[in-house]
Amino acid sequence: MSWYTKYLEYFEKPYDSVPKTTIEKVRKNFKHFETTEPPMASIAIAARNEELRLFSCLWSLSENVCKYPIEFIGVDNDSTDRTAEIYETVGVKYYIEKQKSPGYARQCGLNHSQGKHFICIDSDTLYPPHYIETMIEELEKPGIVGVSGMCNFIPGNHHSRLGLILYQLIRDLHKKILSFKRPELIVCAMFFAFRADYGKKIGFRVDLIRGGDDGAIVVGLKQYGKIKILFNRKVRVMTASNTLTNDGNLFNSFKVRLMKYMKWFRIYFTRKTYYKDVESNLIDSFKKKT
Repeated sequence: MSWYTKYLEYFEKPYDSVPKTTIEKVRKNFKHFETTEPPMASIAIAARNEELRLFSCLWSLSENVCKYPIEFIGVDNDSTDRTAEIYETVGVKYYIEKQKSPGYARQCGLNHSQGKHFICIDSDTLYPPHYIETMIEELEKPGIVGVSGMCNFIPGNHHSRLGLILYQLIRDLHKKILSFKRPELIVCAMFFAFRADYGKKIGFRVDLIRGGDDGAIVVGLKQYGKIKILFNRKVRVMTASNTLTNDGNLFNSFKVRLMKYMKWFRIYFTRKTYYKDVESNLIDSFKKKT
């Protein structure tokens, strides 16, 4: 049985389907992390209308094995469902961020963090049992200011298990090559951690419509040290595969991403410290058009 199998029992299901005994178990798990020591890391979970997935995410985090003092911070990005209630019932302190965007949600968590390190968590993702501890240990190494893991997709009705495995193998090879010169192009906030003091100097971009706040903060962090990309199982998270359906099937999904990078083949061999914004992805530009 895979480590994440039990968390799928309530994944993408209404919160009412979760037994009170399971909720209480998760609440007790989180209480074990309470400490009077300064946290080594702040684990911030960003969520907006994630009632169907948030509990499974929190359950996986609550069962992480970590020898360091840590704190959990929930961010409800102005949800209209039971997202806030889920944070409350499992005992995770949370804040409501009224301004809607991943950047605003993550910045809210960063603003309230007290840890030396900051670990980003996405509410539609499941985390392996040594995820938090491994990220902290990597960030404690000299010269490392940011650490990124990788993701696999939860098998579902849309894609075959074999198809997902092949897709992930080819994608990992592509990302390993990119990681040497352009880690900002492969880092995703769902599996990223960084030194909080440097992160607070840079801040998350909050003016983007379709994301990019994670890559932007990586570009800023590179001035302070190295961004390390890990491909091992301890930091390989499981996330929903719905994003792959945007391009039709697995083949098209990979082809779209590969063609985008092949147009600029030199990116595999050159570093970059500045990226020009795409005007259509800026919130101010979008507001002017509407």
